[in-house]
Amino acid sequence: MHFQWDWLCLGVLIISSVTAETENEETLDVDVEVEDFDKQSQEADIDRDTSSLGIVYQTPKPTGEVYFTETFDGVLAGWVLSKTKKEDTDDNIAKYDGRWEVEELKENTVPGDRGLVLKSVAKHHAISAMLTKAFIFDKKPLIVQYEVNFQEGIDCGGAYIKLLSSSDDLNLEYFFDKTPYTIMFGPDKCGEDYKLHFIFRHKNPKTGEYDEKHAKRPDVDLKKFYLDKKTHLYTLVLKPDDTFEMLIDQTVVSKGSLLEDVVPPVNPHKEIEDPSDMKPDDWDERPKIPDPNAVKPDDWDEDEPSKIEDPDAVKPEGWLDDEPQYVPDPNAKKPKDWDEEMDGEWEAPQIPNPKCETAPGCGHWVRPMKNNPNYKGKWKAPMIDNPNYQGIWSPRKIPNPDYFEDLHPFKMTTVSAIGLELWSMTSDIYFDNFIICSEKEVADRWAADGWGLKKLVASANEPGMFSQLVTAAEDHPWLWVLYILTLALPVGLGVLFCWPTKKTDEDIDLKKLDVSKPIPRGELKYERNELEDDEIELEEKEDEDTAEDERREMEETKRELIKDTKKMGREALPSEGEVEDDEDIDDDEEAANEVAVGSQEDVKSNKSGSEDEVEEADKSTSSGDGQLKSVRKRRVRKD
Repeated sequence: MHFQWDWLCLGVLIISSVTAETENEETLDVDVEVEDFDKQSQEADIDRDTSSLGIVYQTPKPTGEVYFTETFDGVLAGWVLSKTKKEDTDDNIAKYDGRWEVEELKENTVPGDRGLVLKSVAKHHAISAMLTKAFIFDKKPLIVQYEVNFQEGIDCGGAYIKLLSSSDDLNLEYFFDKTPYTIMFGPDKCGEDYKLHFIFRHKNPKTGEYDEKHAKRPDVDLKKFYLDKKTHLYTLVLKPDDTFEMLIDQTVVSKGSLLEDVVPPVNPHKEIEDPSDMKPDDWDERPKIPDPNAVKPDDWDEDEPSKIEDPDAVKPEGWLDDEPQYVPDPNAKKPKDWDEEMDGEWEAPQIPNPKCETAPGCGHWVRPMKNNPNYKGKWKAPMIDNPNYQGIWSPRKIPNPDYFEDLHPFKMTTVSAIGLELWSMTSDIYFDNFIICSEKEVADRWAADGWGLKKLVASANEPGMFSQLVTAAEDHPWLWVLYILTLALPVGLGVLFCWPTKKTDEDIDLKKLDVSKPIPRGELKYERNELEDDEIELEEKEDEDTAEDERREMEETKRELIKDTKKMGREALPSEGEVEDDEDIDDDEEAANEVAVGSQEDVKSNKSGSEDEVEEADKSTSSGDGQLKSVRKRRVRKD
């Protein structure tokens, strides 16, 4: 029984592990800090409200040095709508006239928490704001963080931000796609291409021109962040040691070096191919050539066809040679508006010949074709290694005249503004809680006060476990197999180990031999009756065989005794002592007779002896030892 419970516990553990894995696929493993806002209830100039879960929302406040923050909980101050047009675009869609609103989330709302929402579809949107303090790329890291929620999913569009480069002529009212920026970061999607952009513009120290450098794509699947309609936290960390990290919901999804993990690379190659170098005319790049010494065999016939008629084929019996495969439709009628002068002579449409449906075929029978065993095709000389092979030609290398080496690409152009310049085919893209700082602890605290509450509310409003499992199976149908196996496992274990099994004779014997358990009188009596029946059957067979054998032995013994007695009587005369011997012989004969009679009586008394043993067992049922002895005695007797 202990073994059975171990298996049942194992089944429960397997079910628990599968359930935990399903839940973990829906959420990321992050720690969210939630502050007790009741301690700060006396502060002024902070909007507060309470959700249905009892969560008190307060507008986040930065806890350290920051270069820019925006929560959109108050008046939309400092943000400027673009008034210009997009270049190289049709006039009807070139204008940045997309609409922006400040609203709460449609789902998993935190009362009092509002964000900037892109409202228009198939329009260009552009809005920007100046940083509180310009960020200079020197010795401090750059951390950019904000929240995005695709409330209606996303078909084609982006939710990335641009950190605009500092310049004397920067005018936010004319912010458009060609406005110089230093960094572009954020999600973007079109079709089934899910991206997380990190692009920076690097200045060529030789020419002064800027080139875009794209970070390599993350290795993780980004699809769920675009389709789950949840608020996600996007973070970019640039460090002075020329490394970067991209995080989603405080989990690193991509990291690398600005020198090695961007395309094209920051530093050009030291050598380049000489554009003036040309491949020589006699350069042989062929690794194999036809053998010039090979000769076509005399019996090689190139005129043999690849297919020939099968001479062994026989026309199927019942083939209708005189019937065409198609006949005019007898039910067709010439249209009333048919003009023979304009349309020509009308002919009924052709239909399959109904007589051919039951026949092997109709029309002229043609032998089927088969592969020609004599076909060899056009002869070609075998290929051999080219003795003049020179390899694949490539131009010679020359020093790169544009080569430079920038060992610290982190030192980018100073940033003084932030902007959103987007085109989208989906509306209601939600942005919130922008922060630009240099300390990770400041960004994490800011995230806990804003995104942490949204995540807490979303988790509390999650559908039940059953709904989540069904939803997951809709996206991944193979999960149905896992569900069925998970449910069948405990049922199978229960049936296997808990279903009563039929006891065998061996189990009954072992149970009877267990001396630690006394045998009740009623059970002993029942067993005695069963053993008696078996003993009677066996003894009847044994008695018949034994009686016959003993009878023969008795007669043989008697004959030998009589024979010996007569022999002795012939060898000596009768005397006084001999008379006594004769009397002894008579006594011996009587003894032999008694032995024979006694043997027969013993045979006949076998049954009565077994009955006496049963009576002795009944008398001894008051003690456990007596019971076991009688059982063993009867079992030995039975064997």
